[in-house]
Amino acid sequence: MSESSAEAVANAATAAAASAARGAAAAGGAAGTWRRAGLAGAAIGIVAAGAAAGVAIERLTVGRGMRQKARLALDSAGPYGGLRGMPGKAHADDGTELYYEVDEVDPEAVGATGPRRRRLFGRKAPAPVTVVFSHGYCLNQDSWHFQRAALRGVVRTVYWDQRSHGRSGRGVAQVQDGTPLDIEQLGRDLKAVVDAAAPEGPLVLVGHSMGGMTVMALADQFPELIRERVVGTALVGTSSGRLGEVNFGLPVAGVNAVRRVLPGVLKALGQRAELVEKGRRATADLFAGIIKRYSFSSRDVDPAVARFAERMIEGTPIDVVAEFYPAFTDHDKTEALAHFREIPVLVLAGVGDLVTPSEHSEAIADLLPDAELVLVPDAGHLVMLEHPEVVTDRLADLLTRVGAVPAGATVGGYGSTSGTAQPG
Repeated sequence: MSESSAEAVANAATAAAASAARGAAAAGGAAGTWRRAGLAGAAIGIVAAGAAAGVAIERLTVGRGMRQKARLALDSAGPYGGLRGMPGKAHADDGTELYYEVDEVDPEAVGATGPRRRRLFGRKAPAPVTVVFSHGYCLNQDSWHFQRAALRGVVRTVYWDQRSHGRSGRGVAQVQDGTPLDIEQLGRDLKAVVDAAAPEGPLVLVGHSMGGMTVMALADQFPELIRERVVGTALVGTSSGRLGEVNFGLPVAGVNAVRRVLPGVLKALGQRAELVEKGRRATADLFAGIIKRYSFSSRDVDPAVARFAERMIEGTPIDVVAEFYPAFTDHDKTEALAHFREIPVLVLAGVGDLVTPSEHSEAIADLLPDAELVLVPDAGHLVMLEHPEVVTDRLADLLTRVGAVPAGATVGGYGSTSGTAQPG
């Protein structure tokens, strides 16, 4: 790729950011806000320059109309995100409505394994193990599509949308009271979902990125729940703290610029959400490239999967993006990891993750010496979509070790919306 091609994309990014910045300036109405927004434009231009390396040729050689038609075709034909379960609603401590879905065990699929489960848990009619999946920032429960397709029917699972994401309601405390969002609140939200969807029986907690932080916050505030009911945990592409040190694959100057101005500018943009959303739609091609760079590492990602990730991220309103972002800088749950030392833990990350680098997963594993650490080559932040077979395989192994899935069962259907786990 030529330097001029990269520069063209970077300039387009800066122009788009400047357009958003003008909206921020209008929202703030002050010279200081305008200056911060202008700096953010330059910073986002640096981010785009990094993304340009992988996407500039496509963007510069394929007509916009053709790209729009391709997106529509992928949206209509892509099978991802279409799995649905029994819906339910929980309510957080501030009244926020939290949406979840349950996939129950299929008796025909696991009927022959009932006696084994009774021996494992020492009861005549034990409550089934429930696996609770928590998704990441700017995603929703459908981000677990492949794992859901593979595990369907063989184990009881709960998938939920974090507050202000997916089908859950906007955070009441944030909208009505202006309360800053923190990871502790997300831990309490998860407790509300567990109380509603799995009030009894053993639990396995699975969290990706922000969802892993949510699991840590749950343990920090409700250690007795971990001690009494949690039999296994999987932390995927996440971090226990020090996120302020992540460089996102940028040069030092770019990182410093982003860190300095982005929180304030996001807040200003969030105050003009309608205007900014129009800008996001107008620059969809550009930001699709940025999303791809920071979601995946391999070059041969299925275009339908990449578009699926785009849709989830695009579906997160800018005011929600702004609301959640500051919470990550304050996140520190290193001490909370101690609550998982007595149970089986899977720690998994993509080696090419630019958002929560694999070094953060290694740091978690260092504090949990009995944990299984899996680093997936050629994988980025959305490793469960990029290499679903690896994530599902290691997750199935964890579930087998804790007795949630019979040893004779196999899982399959990684790429199918109709795949179910079948007894071996």
